[in-house]
This record gives sequence, structure tokens and C-alpha cells, in this order.
Amino acid sequence: MSAPGAGGGRGADDAPGARGAPGARGDGPGFAPVRVLPAGPHALLVELADGEHAEAFHAELLRRRERGELPAVREIVPAARTVLLDGIHDGIHDGTGERPPGERPPRARERFARDLATWRVEPPQREGREPVEIPVVYDGPDLDEVAALWGVPAGEVAALHSRTAFRVAFCGFAPGFGYLTGLPERLHVPRRTTPRTRVPAGAVALAGPYTGVYPRPSPGGWQIVGRMPDPGALWDPAREPAALLVPGTPVRFVAVRAGAGGAGALPAPRAGDFPVGA
Repeated sequence: MSAPGAGGGRGADDAPGARGAPGARGDGPGFAPVRVLPAGPHALLVELADGEHAEAFHAELLRRRERGELPAVREIVPAARTVLLDGIHDGIHDGTGERPPGERPPRARERFARDLATWRVEPPQREGREPVEIPVVYDGPDLDEVAALWGVPAGEVAALHSRTAFRVAFCGFAPGFGYLTGLPERLHVPRRTTPRTRVPAGAVALAGPYTGVYPRPSPGGWQIVGRMPDPGALWDPAREPAALLVPGTPVRFVAVRAGAGGAGALPAPRAGDFPVGA
């Protein structure tokens, strides 16, 4: 898998068979029309106008699933401007799990696609959950370059970044890697011209509208502004959910001094907070 890009890593946007297929269209208050496309034999790809629309549509899917109003879907995977619904079973219809007599499985999926295109979704809600706090030592190798792009002294990068309220828009690239939004457009930065062959685990980096924390060493082309002293909490296979930063999670970065640590204050996510497959 390639390193994360400013527009998001490979994920639901790249589902095989998702492009060029006929789809249904719909819209919601304040949002442009959506497009629902088949993606392989058992999935649908919902294309949204932008990241905010994708977040709102993903939240609506989770609400309906929690209320038992969503047909049987194995996985719901949000991305930068899409949501993938995978593992759609043959019996999908009207949330009952039963298919009308004589209706072929592909026709059942088509009916579900048309239904999705008629949904009206509200803008995502930003309140109600305490943020996960990530300690950061702001001493990254690209700190000076980011400061120049922002038009501020290097010492102000930490203050600007840590004062921002972030939210996990979607996950991808590597287990535990969340794409965090929240930076105003004037603080968006380009990827590095030359990617690094190795970015250390815990690196806090920026690209386009996103901030990310690398859960493990990997190649990468984002601008590194700091490091999380102990990144082990980002991904723990023994925990449910394994990822600390799942879609919808509010996040706040906390500036700490080198050697101060602070990772011990990280809360463990609770399984009941984030539905499996979200």
C-alpha cells in the first residue's frame, strides 16, 4: 500500500468496479446530490460532495444501524468523499432481511441503492463527546517549512496546531492511521516534493487538509511537525476497537516537552462507543 496522500490513502474510493457503473442519485439539505454505484458483487459505493457530506452520511448510516433500520451490511467504510457498504446480503430489503418472492439478489441491491439516494441527512454533530488527547513534542524536521508556509515563527506552529479542534474523518493507509480534519484552509500545506523512505512511528504530520499520526514506521510524504512519545496506543489488536482514532472521534493535540511523555493519559476506547465495522 502506498504512503498516505493529501487526498487520502487507498480505501473505499478505490473499490474495484466502483467507477463508471450506472448509479442512483439523491440529495439532502445543504448538500449536493449523491451517487450510489455498485462495487463488486456485494457492495455499494456512495459518492458524496465533500468530506463533511461523507461524514454526515456515515453518521446517518450508523444511527440507522443502531436503531435496527439498516439492512444487513457487514462493513461501513468512510473515506474522503465516499462511504462503502460491503457485505450486502442477498436478503436485503426494507430492513427486514427478507427478499420479496421472485426478486433476484442484484435487483434487491438496486432497490437498496435507490433508497440510499433518497436519504436526507443532517450536518454532522460536533458536540457530546470528550476529545482524545494526543501528547506531541513539536520538534519535527519539517517544522520550519510549515511555519514558513503558515507565515508564522516556528515557535507558533505548536500553539496554532494544538488549539485546533480535530475530528477523525476516516481511516486508511495503515492500521490505526486516522485522517484528521479541522485545520482552516489557510493552514493547509502541500505534501513534500520528495517523500521519505521511512517515517518513524508516532510522527505527527500534515498534508492538504489533514493531520495524521503514524502508528508504525512506513514511507510517507507528509510534512512532519512533531512526534507522539508513545504511539503504541494508536493500534492495539487486543483491544476492541483496536484503533484509538476511529471515524467521528474528536481529537486534541497537547504540546509536551521532550521526555515528558504523557501517553499514560490516553483513554482506551470502549467497544460500546464505536459500532464494529464503522
